[in-house]
Amino acid sequence: MKKDGPYLKKWECPSVVSQPLRGILNYEFGQSGQSQPYRRNSSAIMAANDTISDMLTRIRNACSVRHPTTQVPTTKMTRSIAKVLQEEGFIEGFEEVGVGVQKHLILSLKYKDKNRQPIINTLKRVSKPGLRVYSNCNDIPRVLGGIGIAIISTSKGIMTDREARKQKVGGEILCYVW
Repeated sequence: MKKDGPYLKKWECPSVVSQPLRGILNYEFGQSGQSQPYRRNSSAIMAANDTISDMLTRIRNACSVRHPTTQVPTTKMTRSIAKVLQEEGFIEGFEEVGVGVQKHLILSLKYKDKNRQPIINTLKRVSKPGLRVYSNCNDIPRVLGGIGIAIISTSKGIMTDREARKQKVGGEILCYVW
């Protein structure tokens, strides 16, 4: 402790780390002379808790700027959703690249006309980690009167709303696509 007068005491915490965090951040001095943190490994991947929302957001963003492809981290769920989107004609195709934890799906997006209007107008996440939405086979909603699809996770796998009604199975409504 330092005393700055007879009655004033300035408290300093002895546990404050004055050294940069090792392993996570390094410090580099820029032109201004102030230290700025930067990542040592620029290919660091951010962990996504909700891989489905992450996938839908990446597709939505790529469509809005009209990219021909987008890259999505691979899981069994994202692979199944990509397969359903391809079967329904919303994407041209997908391929898996990388090894181990670094596997990614490269989704080829589909556009129409010379103006390159995206086939996918809207992707809407329905069941979220904080609020799961389930439906039996009789209550599965029709998206835009059958123009769009609902992707549903059932005990028989990931499928569209039409397939789920045909097989008479219900499940978790993952998202709407139109």
